[in-house]
Amino acid sequence: MAVIHHTVLKPSKLELLTPWLPTRPWYRGGAQPPRLSKAGGFRLDDPEGEVGIEFLVVTDDSAPSATYLVPLTYRGAPLDEAEHALVGTMEHGVLGRRWAYDGCHDPVLTAQLLALVEGRAQAQDQNVSDTPDREITRSYAGEGRLAAGATRAADDSEGTVLGAAGGPVLRLHRVLRPAEDGAPRVPEGAMGHVAGGWNLPDGSRARGLFAVLHGAGSGPRLPRQP
Repeated sequence: MAVIHHTVLKPSKLELLTPWLPTRPWYRGGAQPPRLSKAGGFRLDDPEGEVGIEFLVVTDDSAPSATYLVPLTYRGAPLDEAEHALVGTMEHGVLGRRWAYDGCHDPVLTAQLLALVEGRAQAQDQNVSDTPDREITRSYAGEGRLAAGATRAADDSEGTVLGAAGGPVLRLHRVLRPAEDGAPRVPEGAMGHVAGGWNLPDGSRARGLFAVLHGAGSGPRLPRQP
């Protein structure tokens, strides 16, 4: 299990995300810089114990306000051929320099996210070591393991698409929307999902879909590789 170190990060995660978020095609903010606050999230464990995996939920209260799902990985050295996915570097009070990546482009995170959808991995509390996060729900109606080795990611105006050629596609909802009655509804025909909760600015709790798994040819399409 990953150990959560309660220590100082310089810059903080929110400081790191403030200039990065407006560069994303799914960002909903206006001309003003984001004003970010932490709204929730969860973690997954790296089986090798080397990579930190966090699904951070942040709220931007600049106009227009929005809440975003930001999967991040934290590494002790740069990830090969992933300069395009680097969010930035931080100095960790215990672990030293950490390279923070958009986790959708990190093979460790994508493999564990697919394992979560299938039920082979357990979501972990964001702030407490060795503590499952029971609020995260998931489902999988497919057969066999989802292939992770050839998974690639592509951003669009709606979020991020993860998948492999000719296989199921996972749509990450980067802009989170609360379910009207607190019960997220999986789209008809979907093969699986991940859902969770986050804090609203008024102090109440919301729930919504974090990701939806679509069968090959039935959901969003990955763009062709150049």
